[in-house]
Amino acid sequence: MNAVSRMAAVTSWQLLFVTATLSAQSISIGLRGTGSFPTGSFAQQQTSTNDELIEGAKSGFGYGLDVVVGVGPIGIYGGFDHIKFDCQTETCQSDGTYTLQGVTTGVKLAMPMVSRFRPFVKGGVTFQDLQGGYGSSSSNVLTTDRTPGYEVGVGLDYSLLGIVSLSPQVRYIGQKFKAKIPGVTTPTTSTAQGVNYFTFDLGLSI
Repeated sequence: MNAVSRMAAVTSWQLLFVTATLSAQSISIGLRGTGSFPTGSFAQQQTSTNDELIEGAKSGFGYGLDVVVGVGPIGIYGGFDHIKFDCQTETCQSDGTYTLQGVTTGVKLAMPMVSRFRPFVKGGVTFQDLQGGYGSSSSNVLTTDRTPGYEVGVGLDYSLLGIVSLSPQVRYIGQKFKAKIPGVTTPTTSTAQGVNYFTFDLGLSI
């Protein structure tokens, strides 16, 4: 009888723990607009006639989607980004662009809420690829394989009526790519080039 009582007590505590965990769990889905600013060699003006270089990017805009599953202050997030940069080099011509697209997964740590504001920090691994359109010619296109990178960010969630949140944030994203251009032979020993940028995002989540 004592054994049955102990098993019942343990089961009850397990049920209470699971119930508490589920009740504390939160799921949010958000859309965001993105203003992006390239840094480093990605933003430099064309320094040589080497067509393999990924450079000359200018500020751009894009959009994204985030999904966060959290328990207490800790959240696991997944995101999608589509960002288009202007490209101003002789290779790009006047209407060239760079387009970055990919997904991210990482951890989001929320601070204690102050009034309606909840600051957070986040960091994760990105999986993006890069495409470059060099002028109007459809054959003159730069592509890359999808490679892993990283992102770190800070921001805050501002609760509106307890239903939706307005979420400004700043992120820094870094990764390296090897360019592939039709008609240009890229040595197998060529060095991957850094494609790094800041984003200023404004999102709305539920």
